[in-house]
Amino acid sequence: MRLLTFSFLKNCKYKSIYYGMSRLISGGVLQPDIDATKEEADPKLVEISPSWKEDMKPELRATVLKDMQVYPDFITEREEADMLAELEPTLKRMRYEFDHWDNAIHGFRETERTRWSESSECVLARVRALAFSPSSGAGTPLPHAHVLDLAAAGYIKPHVDAVRFCGDVIAGLCLVSSAVMHLEHTTDKDLSLHVLLARRSLYIMKGEARYSFSHAVLGGEHSVFRGEKVPRQRRVAVICRSQPRPRDASDGTDATVHSYTD
Repeated sequence: MRLLTFSFLKNCKYKSIYYGMSRLISGGVLQPDIDATKEEADPKLVEISPSWKEDMKPELRATVLKDMQVYPDFITEREEADMLAELEPTLKRMRYEFDHWDNAIHGFRETERTRWSESSECVLARVRALAFSPSSGAGTPLPHAHVLDLAAAGYIKPHVDAVRFCGDVIAGLCLVSSAVMHLEHTTDKDLSLHVLLARRSLYIMKGEARYSFSHAVLGGEHSVFRGEKVPRQRRVAVICRSQPRPRDASDGTDATVHSYTD
């Protein structure tokens, strides 16, 4: 077990980390207490589609807007550059794939990572403090982060992450460029929304947004938000997920990359 050191704590950007004995134990890793209340989601980055009329399931509309949030500029340019510099040697050894095992992703390369530099570990500690706080009931995050590198011509088809490998919360950092995510209710296509995943932002998807809506990352001419074209470039996502709910966990099968979508 690797414990976060006082050297690590001193190097963290956020001064709200406490140096006392109080710690958050998550997934067997001792993590610093971080005041995540200073982070604010921007509701303007989530757009309800015109097909979802105001009188159509208003309670669900209100709930999904709480369950799908984007925090702009969650990381700095320097933090983004440091994380990319750490990931690039691994990613550059991989080819982009155009035939995902369940046909959900087109033009991607991916890996999982459990060990990070102190700079990146500090960033991920902030992600976990916000997305998986004990008060949220989000459960314990998986010990690894999923790194998904989507080519400029790549896209992700509508899917719901497999419940046997992923729990209630999905939290993703958006690196290199922005993208548009589309959420659509699994049984009523009129209930949909678009989300701008701005560069260096963090998105958190949970609850109704995670279980009742499919999500996709749009490509080509479909990459549009609030009527404006969002040019698709290469995009790297670093994604943290919560442990599967006990009733959904697979029978002893470990979660690996290529295993998150149904």
